[in-house]
Amino acid sequence: MSEYRYTLGQEIFKFKNLADLMAKATPARSGDQLAGVAAQTEKQRAVAQICLADIPLKRFLNEVLVPYEEDEITRLIIDEHSQDSFQSISHLTIGDFRNFLLSDECTKDVLSGIRQGLTPEMVAAVSKIMRNQDLILVANKCEVVTKFRNTIGLKGHFSTRLQPNHPTDNMTGIAASILDGLLYANGDAVIGINPATDNVQQCTVLLKMIDEVIQHYNIPTQSCVLTHVTNTLECIENGAPVDLVFQSIGGTQATNDSFGFNLTTLKEAHQAALELKRGSVGNNVMYFETGQGSSLSANAHHGLDQQTCEVRAYAVARKFNPLLVNTVVGFIGPEYLYDGKQIIRAGLEDHFCGKLLGLPMGCDVCYTNHAEADQNDMDNLLTLLASAGCTFVMGIPGSDDIMLNYQTTSFHDALYIRKLLGLRAAPEFEVWLENMKIMNHDFKLSASIPDSFSKNLIGM
Repeated sequence: MSEYRYTLGQEIFKFKNLADLMAKATPARSGDQLAGVAAQTEKQRAVAQICLADIPLKRFLNEVLVPYEEDEITRLIIDEHSQDSFQSISHLTIGDFRNFLLSDECTKDVLSGIRQGLTPEMVAAVSKIMRNQDLILVANKCEVVTKFRNTIGLKGHFSTRLQPNHPTDNMTGIAASILDGLLYANGDAVIGINPATDNVQQCTVLLKMIDEVIQHYNIPTQSCVLTHVTNTLECIENGAPVDLVFQSIGGTQATNDSFGFNLTTLKEAHQAALELKRGSVGNNVMYFETGQGSSLSANAHHGLDQQTCEVRAYAVARKFNPLLVNTVVGFIGPEYLYDGKQIIRAGLEDHFCGKLLGLPMGCDVCYTNHAEADQNDMDNLLTLLASAGCTFVMGIPGSDDIMLNYQTTSFHDALYIRKLLGLRAAPEFEVWLENMKIMNHDFKLSASIPDSFSKNLIGM
């Protein structure tokens, strides 16, 4: 692997390889400092960004950041790279690629045409030399549409995951949260529960409960219990009503090994879910979550910066045509993203990189209570992401997840951003909201709610 040098006046800057150059060019964040890969000065970071801008895109096909022989994700990235899709941009450097992405000639159709020619490392690299407004503008050009019981990701639409978590998996408490969310027009992306008791038996109980609600009210949405993929496979084998298969994923094989799965496991689960044929308008059956810092926390980052590891995880997601992907951007804590500024930057990077690679990218706009961040920071990030065309965010009662113990976005936050930017729910879900008299045709909350709706749901 080549050493990279840059002379500035009398000072010579050295970067030992492409991975080191990428890490030093990354905007400041606490996780890279913890890993010992971050730039030591702002001058070194600026020089690294200048050097990175001159790197040809082709270099990333010839100088892999994690050895091909050691890592199945590297093999996935290289083996499934499309030279045909890459051809039109193969002559560009990273800096040229940035300019191309920002140009008027680079439309959503053009972006769609080059997706399979982009590697995660190329996309991570260009994000490192882009300002926040660049990330927003380019991501807004991308349109990634997926379908199961409704249509997610259309321009002018903004969806939410209704997240009715409960610290004891109490069914009445979960039902109350589902009711609350539906009455605020949340839940078109998915009704998704993180189980407090994570085993096959309890997950089956939760799956049946959500499915009963969806079927009873003919809600055009999908359910998911966010358990380990092997638990979901067992639920499928036992006949449970599984809509979406969930798994948290990382950007290196060693990360996913630590999570207890590999690409073969995901392939088996993907096929099992497809065979259920539970979707009514499409067959995107996977739901993935990611987050900067997961590879470092597993000591599986191979010396890479955390954002590059994160984007490599998107190659895993792209392989399985998911309905939903979201970065849980501030969940791990200040050891990885220290404050509101770092969380906002990371959220915009993740969204941009995921959308550019063709993923239905959402974001859990969140922080932990010991981070140097507050709900105003989350308001800022929510507004920026929605402007950038984010697919979905979380909807939690009062923005406080009392089971996972972190702060995220509320049902009201979704109403705020839809009203501010004129965004709508998924079209099928919107029709249902009108029919249930939850919202009117102007997408405003109705003055009254049918008694049978609330009473029946709480009683289920």
